[in-house]
Amino acid sequence: VQLQASGGGLVQAGGSLRLSCAASGRTLSSYVMGWFRQAPGKEREFVAAISWSDSVTNYADSVKGRLAISRDNARNIVYLQMNSLKPEDTAVYYCGASIRFGPDSDTRKYDYWGQGTQVTVSS
Repeated sequence: VQLQASGGGLVQAGGSLRLSCAASGRTLSSYVMGWFRQAPGKEREFVAAISWSDSVTNYADSVKGRLAISRDNARNIVYLQMNSLKPEDTAVYYCGASIRFGPDSDTRKYDYWGQGTQVTVSS
């Protein structure tokens, strides 16, 4: 499966963005989907993940209540709605697809990655 992330940009603190991850090659309903981010000089870290059926989600503590992951299997797209953004949310955001069962937070459990989209939050 090929993944294409989009929707990043520059936003002021407190603002919102919605990231999209579009898939081609195979239907997304076969995969657990996750969003991760990587800031300069830091390792890639988990943000959010969602199960095949949209029934189970998992979030990093730092984003709970502000970010929301969702999926539209009919359109083969996964979203990350980002509200109340903070400067510390600044990073390149990546979507990943996993053939494993649960919405895992471990980057090693993801088999396919998109190219990333830059999110910059100014103070």
